[in-house]
Amino acid sequence: MAFHDLPADSRPREKLLARGAAALSDTELLALLLRTGIAGRHVLQLAQDVLDAVGGIAGLLAADAEALRRVRGLGGTAKRAELLAVMELARRAMGQRLAERPAFEAPEAVAQYLQLHLAHKAHEVFAVMFLDTRLHLLAMEELFRGTLSQTSVYPREVVQRALHHGAAAVILAHNHPSGDVQPSRADLLLTESLKAALALLDMRVVDHVIVGPGRFHSMAAHGEL
Repeated sequence: MAFHDLPADSRPREKLLARGAAALSDTELLALLLRTGIAGRHVLQLAQDVLDAVGGIAGLLAADAEALRRVRGLGGTAKRAELLAVMELARRAMGQRLAERPAFEAPEAVAQYLQLHLAHKAHEVFAVMFLDTRLHLLAMEELFRGTLSQTSVYPREVVQRALHHGAAAVILAHNHPSGDVQPSRADLLLTESLKAALALLDMRVVDHVIVGPGRFHSMAAHGEL
């Protein structure tokens, strides 16, 4: 079932044009992208099915092509391609904002950017945001995967990538798949180790952010750097 088959007061397109995008629910916004439903499920039901399957809008933004392929109703390539394109645009828009403004002026944007990239991964990922002298984003790279510790994250590789990007500062980041974003003792020790290694090259660690679905923890904000 498509939009024209829905009752007039249930059509997201007309609602958006009349009242603005903010008036639409997550389901309605996604339905606009999907445009049509599948056999036995009209487009609004399909949109809700998709959100339920991936864990809401945050989960959708973090989903990859394979995760979407497993969702009933997204087996075809057209819908998946459009969703992946929209999600990548969201990530790039956030990255552009951070490239244009100092990171410390937009701490919530930093957290949202990292959540888009890391929060819904099923395994731990350690990433680094490389910043210039004005603390604008140069690049972000995922450097290590698996259980994080001083022995699994190598300071030398972090330093090498920072030199490659000509970074003056970095924001360290990783996710906690458990959802508990409080830093462990290993997280704190790792942060100190990386701070010491980067300080030898006069590179500053601005923050270490731990993210999980819908939440984050900034070590800088909590005086843990």
